[in-house]
Amino acid sequence: MKISEIASEKIDKLPLEKQQEVLDFIEFIQSKIEPEKIGKPILFPETTQEITTQEKLAGSMKGTFILPLSEDFDEPLEEFEGYM
Repeated sequence: MKISEIASEKIDKLPLEKQQEVLDFIEFIQSKIEPEKIGKPILFPETTQEITTQEKLAGSMKGTFILPLSEDFDEPLEEFEGYM
């Protein structure tokens, strides 16, 4: 008996909602192996791209934060004065 036949028999015995979970898991595995062959979009396409050396360098995110930081952001916190 082939693996697909064994799996099919076992899946047929599961409740419908568990069969859907199995199908979702199979599609998830397929999307990791062959994303271009599956008809669904990839949820996180940035994770499938290769990371270049430039992207791995320390400080490569410098200047990308646009949050309004207070002037005393880098100052020690009062709560930690006893530890310093």
